[in-house]
Amino acid sequence: MMRRALLAVSFAVAAMTTGLAAPAFAADAPPPVTAQDHVLGRADAPVTVIEYASFTCSHCADFHNTVLPAFKAKYIDTGKVRLVHRNLPTQPANVAAAAAAVALCAAPERYFEVAAVFMRDQANLQTTGPQPWFAAGIAASGKTREQIETCLEGPTIRAALDAQIEGARAAGVTGTPSFFVNGTAVVDHSLDALSAAIDPLLRP
Repeated sequence: MMRRALLAVSFAVAAMTTGLAAPAFAADAPPPVTAQDHVLGRADAPVTVIEYASFTCSHCADFHNTVLPAFKAKYIDTGKVRLVHRNLPTQPANVAAAAAAVALCAAPERYFEVAAVFMRDQANLQTTGPQPWFAAGIAASGKTREQIETCLEGPTIRAALDAQIEGARAAGVTGTPSFFVNGTAVVDHSLDALSAAIDPLLRP
């Protein structure tokens, strides 16, 4: 049952995400932040960082596992930055899209916990396969397996994921991870590069 639900989502969006490469940008800013976005940090933070990421992207996992803890301590926990996480599934797109859908189906307050589990365990995909990976994400979701299955089989999550993908493409994003700091693209996902873009915006 779960496998069928995951496949229903993954096949619906896989064709939209083929051909993604390294991060690159056009001049357009990403869509504005809405109540449908998943945000880490204070709503009134002076700087907004929008991240487009994929749960099967190794560079995205590197950011979440090695950079995000220090970034969070420096900027998010101090109220200076809010981080908005959006999905742009990359190859294998069926796996990435299904993982994004599981995260979107999670209880809203558990979204970043699910994301952390998928990024933490991403390296195990090649050895254990996707089922234990998905099971760990579902366990962190704050919902039962049956609730996640029902969510995955409905049209709402597919529409939400499609909207994130289309928003990324409209902004010229072609790879992950890609970041926008107050609407300006930043290609390098290191703490130094993000700090260089953020710090001038925090000066009085």
